[in-house]
Amino acid sequence: MAFSGDFPMLIISAFIFTLLITIVNGADIFLEWHVAINTSVNPFPVEQPVITINGMFPGPLINATTNDNIHVNVFNNLDEPLLFTWNGIQQRLNSWQDGVSGTNCPIQPGKNWTYVFQVKDQIGTFIYFPSINFLKAGGGFGPIRVNNREVIKVPFPKPEAEFDLLIGDWYQKNYKEVRSMLKNSSMAYDSSPDKILMNGKGSYLDDDSKAYESFTVTKGKTYRFRISNVGTAWSFNFRIQNHQMVLVETEGSYVNQITLDSLDVHVGQSYSVLVTADQDEKDYYFVAAPKMINATEFSSLLGVGELHYDNSTIPARGPLPPGPDPFDIQFSIDQAKSIRWNLTTGAARPNPQGTFNVSNVTLSQTFILQGSAAEINGTPRYTVNNVSYLTPDTPLKLADAYANGSNVVFELDKFLTNSSNLEAVNGVFVATGIHKGWIELVLKNDLEVIDTWHLDGFGFFVVGLGDEEWKPNSRSSYNTYDPVVRSTIQVYPGRWTAVYAYLDNPGMWSLRSQNLKNWHLGQELYLRVYDPDPNPAKEREPPENLLLCGIFGPPAPPPAPMAPTNSGASSKQITWFHIIVIYIVTIACIIRQSQSDL
Repeated sequence: MAFSGDFPMLIISAFIFTLLITIVNGADIFLEWHVAINTSVNPFPVEQPVITINGMFPGPLINATTNDNIHVNVFNNLDEPLLFTWNGIQQRLNSWQDGVSGTNCPIQPGKNWTYVFQVKDQIGTFIYFPSINFLKAGGGFGPIRVNNREVIKVPFPKPEAEFDLLIGDWYQKNYKEVRSMLKNSSMAYDSSPDKILMNGKGSYLDDDSKAYESFTVTKGKTYRFRISNVGTAWSFNFRIQNHQMVLVETEGSYVNQITLDSLDVHVGQSYSVLVTADQDEKDYYFVAAPKMINATEFSSLLGVGELHYDNSTIPARGPLPPGPDPFDIQFSIDQAKSIRWNLTTGAARPNPQGTFNVSNVTLSQTFILQGSAAEINGTPRYTVNNVSYLTPDTPLKLADAYANGSNVVFELDKFLTNSSNLEAVNGVFVATGIHKGWIELVLKNDLEVIDTWHLDGFGFFVVGLGDEEWKPNSRSSYNTYDPVVRSTIQVYPGRWTAVYAYLDNPGMWSLRSQNLKNWHLGQELYLRVYDPDPNPAKEREPPENLLLCGIFGPPAPPPAPMAPTNSGASSKQITWFHIIVIYIVTIACIIRQSQSDL
């Protein structure tokens, strides 16, 4: 049997075509999570229930690559309903998988449900955590990495290794007890957490800690630390004794690289820094010090870990690395303004990030949103424009799709988005976002602590931070040349932060405070971005395993398919198996066609 000279080229072309399809569509990663209360992993001797995933605290790493499809089969072994949200994952055209009260019915105790979502056109450092019932205060959080595809160049040399470092404040009380105490004004407004944890462990210098965090490095090598604030209330300043950090990424954006002695990280935010082990071979402290808190050097409020050189026999010693005054807001503002978008590098796509910019956009909407506290019917609440969000029994997205939303579960645009109600009220705050329009969000903080705001479904351009009353002419101070794009931004006490977002992602999207008490007590609204085109390429249909609740009846989820594996690596092997099968079938078809041509 003879083949034409083009036959080898046909085989190569078929394989390359198949490979490119797989790269574009991504691999399938299957995970199975069993979420439960564990009283043996508590970080301090005090017995305390901790929410674990597969017995782990923090939960397991989701290690994905751009465009991968993530399947997470969640078994709820808690005694109350559960949802997970994927902080910073944009859920392109698919708010059905966002995992917040406005999009999903919760997973009931003893039941399971499978999330299926794609990390479409994203790279970077993110986190996941429980989104309802104040559960995040009990744990259940974990890291997400979205790695670059091989075809996209990363704007720094490959590090020797990567470390996930989840840092956050921690209550030593049962999270249910803390949740119950929020009905009291002093607890709702004035209480503070007790400690800082690093990857679920206490401080190196705290005698009460059962363990502390340590990372081993080799002299001369460079490491990537993916640092996230998984706390409930405190911003913190992070630094490493005798070592500098090079900031390279935040929440999916590569930034202009700047060298720092310390870094402020606010609730819900994530960063990547490069650290070179360029000091003498001994051990060194790394520290997370809370902002706006008077924590002395030996205070139990500090989080302290150990950077261990692999040949070291000398423990960390000497004073802790110094940092800025925790009440020095100007330091934090200046640092925030210095974090700029790298316009020339690619990220999820090969074209430079700066290809898409805000230097000449036309705004379609401006929302001026003020976060504050209020007493409503004798109960402490947090509000947006004097409206405290009340979670309806029926998710907004479900009502919008099946009950025409309005006047059944929520009334669209009932509340003001550029000024405050005269009196504080409870309500279901849902506002229209114009599809494929540019929105300006001016976020104001009427509180005495640093607040952070997060928008699901989008990255926003951080164009301005100001300390006087925001006015339209405040836009003259905006940075529209290279503002960083991220999904969580801090708003300083008595100040404002302005961001731009392009609303090209139809769905029902939460816009909220990341400070857990604020969110739990009502500082939230939803942005309804509607595309009337029924084409599923514009917005995904509801998933086949959609949970029902509220006006659609009691929860009755169908059995979720069992995941074939709980390993991301194994699932990628399955994808390569598919490539090989498709390749063989393609070759067989070519051979058959060649035979028929003879």
